[in-house]
Amino acid sequence: MKRKLCLTALAAFAAPAFAQDGAPAYGEETRIPFADHGGIRDWDAMENDVLLIEGRNDRWYRAELYGPCLGLRFEEALGFESSPGGHFDRFSSVHTRDDECQVRSLVAIPPPENEGDDEG
Repeated sequence: MKRKLCLTALAAFAAPAFAQDGAPAYGEETRIPFADHGGIRDWDAMENDVLLIEGRNDRWYRAELYGPCLGLRFEEALGFESSPGGHFDRFSSVHTRDDECQVRSLVAIPPPENEGDDEG
């Protein structure tokens, strides 16, 4: 019985965290399901090594890359290389016109504020 509990605890630790509604918990490492079938709706390059990604159902993710991805902020189109299972996660990569950039971390985040909604 003790061995079974240890395996269950390990499986819970290794699995991505999800909120009660099935959405990924904010700040927790996760993956974007069905990235190869419309799972990625939009993206916004914040820096040369940080990308905000909008998934289906208006869920947002922050992808941190291993080092700068040159030209990322100026690209009009990106390629998202998903896993053989079709999801996009920390083992995936982003392709610009001239570069392939490995994802270091992918976490769920709250929807970013729209720039057009700022007061002032």
